[in-house]
Amino acid sequence: MSPSESVAPAPLVINCMAVDDEPLALGLVCSFIEQTPFLRLAGRHESAVAALKALHEQPEIQLLFLDIKMPDLSGMELARVLQRGPRVIFTTAFNQYALEGFRVDALDYLLKPFNYEEFLRAALKAKTYFELKQNQAGNAAASAQLPAAPSPLPQEDHIYLKVEYQLVRVALADIVYVEGLKDYVKVHLASQPRPLLSLTSLRSMEEKLPAGKFLRIHRSYIVGLNHIQAVGRGTVQIAGETLPVSDGYREAFDQFFSRWK
Repeated sequence: MSPSESVAPAPLVINCMAVDDEPLALGLVCSFIEQTPFLRLAGRHESAVAALKALHEQPEIQLLFLDIKMPDLSGMELARVLQRGPRVIFTTAFNQYALEGFRVDALDYLLKPFNYEEFLRAALKAKTYFELKQNQAGNAAASAQLPAAPSPLPQEDHIYLKVEYQLVRVALADIVYVEGLKDYVKVHLASQPRPLLSLTSLRSMEEKLPAGKFLRIHRSYIVGLNHIQAVGRGTVQIAGETLPVSDGYREAFDQFFSRWK
């Protein structure tokens, strides 16, 4: 082969994941993916939590066909934390989410029930996007890169959280409360309306957070003491939410607040 000759690029194949808590809807999307030549079904899940965990193990996923209304973690919440992850095509029966879907930079929005022609139209939009990305100069693979150097050890005023493919620096004073969600935690911040979703346990968070500034009040909650608005009988009011104090943590809770009685 002469130097002037070039090798033809390999046909584009997009690695896809389908996420829907309705088995029939999930099966339909998977069948549509499998009959589309330029799509490859690389995963299927019935919850956004399971999908998020799988995405950590499958960084090759490029495109999500994602339902919006799901328990525990909605598709919209998942899309918000995938700022540098795979692109999203929403599949939902509720058209009121269309505007919000495009605000999180979704490639398209399929309103259930949809047929294969509508599905293919959305898939072709994704194909055009990935072809343009493939043809860009350099390796624009910033969606799955970790910092090159190890992060410094946490200091007294902040911690580092793994949020998708990044380590995010979070000021301790900004943490209102932490909510446990199976293998993940939601970290609610004073500075932004949407919580950070991090792949860690609530026990691990409890070990990272200084005891003088945070208190665990429930198997599912750690609260920032400076953000507590009111304390009731077995409850804490914080950021407009009323959180329960469980029996297993009531003694430590009562000891801490006894000085203010």
